[in-house]
Amino acid sequence: MSLVTALKQEAVRLGFNRIGITPAHQSPTLDAYLKWVEANQYGEMGYLARPDRIARRQDLSVILPHAHSLIIVALDYSTLQPPADLLNDPMRGRISNYAWGVDYHEIMTPRLEQLAGWLRAQLPPDEAMQWRVYVDTGPILERSHAQQAGLGFIGKNTMLIHPRAGSHFFLGEILTTYAFDEYATPHRETMCGSCTRCLNACPTNAFPQPYVLDARKCISYLTIELKNTIPIDLRPQMGNWVYGCDICQQVCPWNRFAVQTLETDFFPAMSDQMAPPLMELLTLTDETFSERFTQSPILRIGRARLVRNACVAAGNSGQGTFLEVLRGLIEYDESALVREHAAWAIQQL
Repeated sequence: MSLVTALKQEAVRLGFNRIGITPAHQSPTLDAYLKWVEANQYGEMGYLARPDRIARRQDLSVILPHAHSLIIVALDYSTLQPPADLLNDPMRGRISNYAWGVDYHEIMTPRLEQLAGWLRAQLPPDEAMQWRVYVDTGPILERSHAQQAGLGFIGKNTMLIHPRAGSHFFLGEILTTYAFDEYATPHRETMCGSCTRCLNACPTNAFPQPYVLDARKCISYLTIELKNTIPIDLRPQMGNWVYGCDICQQVCPWNRFAVQTLETDFFPAMSDQMAPPLMELLTLTDETFSERFTQSPILRIGRARLVRNACVAAGNSGQGTFLEVLRGLIEYDESALVREHAAWAIQQL
């Protein structure tokens, strides 16, 4: 058995669904990324435009000297299809399906370290091997490299799509100094054809053209990455989304092939993890927020941003039931961010 075959088997044993290995070369989409940065389409995510981070994306050996290979794994997160009535209930706030369960970073990172350690153990004792592990935390154009590793193609919605598994999966990487004898064949550039469902379905028109996402208009960006005020003109288009957005993936025909994950930690224990009542979100304190989302990726945005998002959803709900609690937020909440969005919601209602 070759080392690559054994590595793939070990990755599956650790729970990953797919794995590809590609040389640690410059990303073929680097120029597109630089144009995206030049157009300021990254919004408040200034770290994406930092010169030192760009240097790492241009040359992976800046991250790890003598880097030779990228081992890229995919882990499916699709769980179940809840009733549309639940997700679209104006009294509830909607959460992206990748965040219904336990934080994927906590699951994938230790497994990647295990996989890297396993690989090191297969090598001769005198052969040095170094590595770095990332789960969407490093300056790597991971979807582009994953395409080079044969794990799918980049869709018009900028997501990595696997023809037999859709796009509902996480990516993780091991950047290593080890040089393999064989590497994957890159996947074909695109299989979207003339389809534009994702572009047409986006409520905020976040795609100025195919394969380009203006993060400043993306609902996922607005509810997660944006730390400050949500632009007023975009709020009515956000519906009841309070964390992330799945629209451009939901309408993608390739996701009819999405594979249900075997990771039980990704399954929601109750419906409120998919679409919690807005009243509950609007009345969160710092303590109840931390208790409720302690193992969730939602924890990282903090209580104020989540309540800000819930205010927008309440303003879009058309439900006067929320007026009293919104007035209470204006009067008593310590966060100016929450107070401003609560005032907007009251005006809408």
